[in-house]
Amino acid sequence: MSWFQSPPLKPANLVPGSRIATVSPSWGGPSIFPERYRFGKRQLEDLFGVEVVEMPHTLAPADWLAKNPAARASDIMQAFSDPTVDAIIATIGGSDAIRLLPHLDLDVLRENPKIFLGYSDTTAIHFACMAAGIVSFYGPSIMSGFAEDGGMHSYTIEGVRRAIFEMGRIGQIPLNKEGWTVEATDWGSLDAQRKRRHLQAPTPPRTIQGQGISSGRLMGGCAEVLEMLKGTAWWPPLSFWQKAILFYETSEDTPSPSFIRYWLRNFAAQGILSVLNGIVIARPDPGNDQTYQARLEQAVVDVLAEEGLQNLPVLSGFDFGHTQPMTTLPYGIEAEINCEFATVTVRETATLSQ
Repeated sequence: MSWFQSPPLKPANLVPGSRIATVSPSWGGPSIFPERYRFGKRQLEDLFGVEVVEMPHTLAPADWLAKNPAARASDIMQAFSDPTVDAIIATIGGSDAIRLLPHLDLDVLRENPKIFLGYSDTTAIHFACMAAGIVSFYGPSIMSGFAEDGGMHSYTIEGVRRAIFEMGRIGQIPLNKEGWTVEATDWGSLDAQRKRRHLQAPTPPRTIQGQGISSGRLMGGCAEVLEMLKGTAWWPPLSFWQKAILFYETSEDTPSPSFIRYWLRNFAAQGILSVLNGIVIARPDPGNDQTYQARLEQAVVDVLAEEGLQNLPVLSGFDFGHTQPMTTLPYGIEAEINCEFATVTVRETATLSQ
């Protein structure tokens, strides 16, 4: 078969009563914070009317999962192969989903296209889905998003609903008017679980450079994980990046803007930057540095200037990264950037009707 087909196969949308499997492709967080996992599972079931089931190793001890990437991969294979499972959601991210590469059968994914949802380190599995030629979704995980302290944010709920439940175009990514947070809380505390985190004042996305309207298929994810993917069988050929829109975000590690420059220079050396139709940057976790977002944006602008790409549309400040709440973005689906209004609009449906 031919990897990275375009357009990709779309999975069926979810409806009340759909059966969703949870998997732990990275860190075994559910074994460390079982109440956090159960709260996220309960939120998913109660808010969306679905049934959530675990795969054989979803709840396995974290230390054991760390030593057994093949077992983690087998859960993904089983979930995609099981005709009673309608979707798969990652429990949490981590740092080593790339280790599943030799253990995933992409033919199985392609033959059984289903909704796959998660973010952060789950970027690696999304690139496996892209390689297999199926649409997947960058959005909340069970323990980060669905298990939000005090209950899910409306913005996160609406993003999930529009992307994987409702039929029709996802449309314009709405403004996050609730605010945002990276406040650290104790996942082992039931009291903390019940209390809403403090939200910073909302700020709208803005255009960093570029003019007019540009469109292309959505591709991207977590910057640090993209670095692990480069050069592997899951990394798309240059032709697949042609006219794409790169969505780009950084983790809670807040990598130095100097590293962002290094990493994007590699994108430039591969020829990727020069064939893109635009870049969309997420609101980052700033850590203890309130200048971090501005310095990250400047690193992107600097590298583009080095390549003579001062007119490439770049928007920044969208909520699809390591802050909460977050929206959900589909891989491989056509989207439109409007530089005048600093908006992103998903122009087609990401799922098929059941």
